[in-house]
Amino acid sequence: MLKLVGNDTQRYYAWDLEPGTYLIGRLSETSVCDLAINDRTVSRRHASLEISSDCSRCSVTDLYSHNGTMVNGRRITGQVEIKLGDHLQFGSTEFKLIDDSIPVAQSSRPTKTLLTDQDPERSVMMSMEEIRKPLPSRVVDLPELLPTLFNMARMLVLPEPKESMLERTLQLITTIIPADRLAVLFVSDDSSEVYTGALHLPGGKDPGTFTLSRTIVNDILIDDAREDPRFADRQSIIVSELKSAMAVPLLDEDRVLGILYADTTNPSRRYNDDFLRLFATVGNIIASRLANYSLLEERREKELFEAELARASLIQKTLLPLELPEISGYSIEAFQEQCRAVGGDLYDVAALPDGRILFLVADVSGKGMGAALLMSNILASFRILYAGDSFDLTRAVNQVSAQLFRHSASEHFATLLVGLLDAENDSLTFVNAGHNPPLLVRSDGSIEQIEASGIMIGAFDYSGWSESTSRLSPGDFLIVFTDGVTEAERGEDRYSDERLEELLVTIRDKTPREIAVEIMKDVERFVEDTPRSDDITMLIIKRNA
Repeated sequence: MLKLVGNDTQRYYAWDLEPGTYLIGRLSETSVCDLAINDRTVSRRHASLEISSDCSRCSVTDLYSHNGTMVNGRRITGQVEIKLGDHLQFGSTEFKLIDDSIPVAQSSRPTKTLLTDQDPERSVMMSMEEIRKPLPSRVVDLPELLPTLFNMARMLVLPEPKESMLERTLQLITTIIPADRLAVLFVSDDSSEVYTGALHLPGGKDPGTFTLSRTIVNDILIDDAREDPRFADRQSIIVSELKSAMAVPLLDEDRVLGILYADTTNPSRRYNDDFLRLFATVGNIIASRLANYSLLEERREKELFEAELARASLIQKTLLPLELPEISGYSIEAFQEQCRAVGGDLYDVAALPDGRILFLVADVSGKGMGAALLMSNILASFRILYAGDSFDLTRAVNQVSAQLFRHSASEHFATLLVGLLDAENDSLTFVNAGHNPPLLVRSDGSIEQIEASGIMIGAFDYSGWSESTSRLSPGDFLIVFTDGVTEAERGEDRYSDERLEELLVTIRDKTPREIAVEIMKDVERFVEDTPRSDDITMLIIKRNA
């Protein structure tokens, strides 16, 4: 019978394959898959597997998965035929297609290793410092040693699936170390379970279940364990007539990646210090390759994250207005610079059906992807409201705040300034929901602050906001900004509202675009080399002189 077997170093999979089509994907509450993989690198609908009616042909199809589907180390697109022995990889989880009815010398069947806290009395333990000492000449002179180590070293650069690498390595080890059973064991994150990653067994035997002491799993050499009376109640060891066993940790600096294990039932093959040192040497090579797999996976995840972040940044930028409406007698400029790829600042400017101009600036709590999602929600909510025939500022703020309060966590809120410009009578109407006071800069150099009439939106069940109204004379302008401007830091100093107001008075005769440029230049002069930690957004509306 055809089987698909695999592991992700934490759990094992063994699926019988009858003729038909199977959907492969990540196990989740919202997806129904025929073959479910509990791994976050696997998409909900990752790939499909098709078995012909007579099981003579098999094919796999990638379903536009994020992390891709690989066959024998190559990423595929579309449908690809596969055959027995092929290695498949969905995300970072590896599988192999086998025929369970054909006996093989190496078993890919998942085997759980049971751990016990009982330690053998007659055991020899060597420290890693002792093991890492140079091999004695009687070992180095073995004719099989150098070719075997050379072939193992080649694994460090060969691009092949991890399962295939481990199986081939165990085969190589048998040329220099006599063993009836060889295994690479992986430890769960909480160290409570151990699983076989690869096995080498004589004659296709079923390995059964390993039962090992936790000490053995770490770095113990056991000599003639069968004679130890403390092994009397361990059926698996008695059945296997275990004579001698070795286990060395596969270390990446101080991190244990797995365990290399060997045992033998042959009385003439008794492991000693030389064998253990040699075993640890090949273990170091395996550990280096496993560390490379980990680095490769980390790089793959980083590249995936960066690609998703770039896509999110592009989507967020397209949510903001690409062009600002032209207003007779007025000039308008919007500026935004994010400290990360995505952020929580937002702005909008739109012409309403009645001819008024709506403008909006908000600063969402938090940073990064979460803030960006909240920003898009707030922006979409307001756009739905002011797309109608009539738009009321306070009612809109109340509705968006109530929605945000009901459908988000308490720490998710936003400060907000939303206003309307009526160019016919040069009036401005505002609702300031906990936002930095926008500034009305008059042509004579005086400045008025538009104080908040209520708290931020979404934080509480609140509806007490009110409107305020001002008029713009020729040469006057309104600037709305987020706290990334006034709270820009250099050491313990902040840019401050006072510095911004002093600058605005000196540049009040410039155009809105020039004003935004001058503010950013002054902020950059202030912070010097200090990395900015907050987004900067500005909206400037000026009545032409």
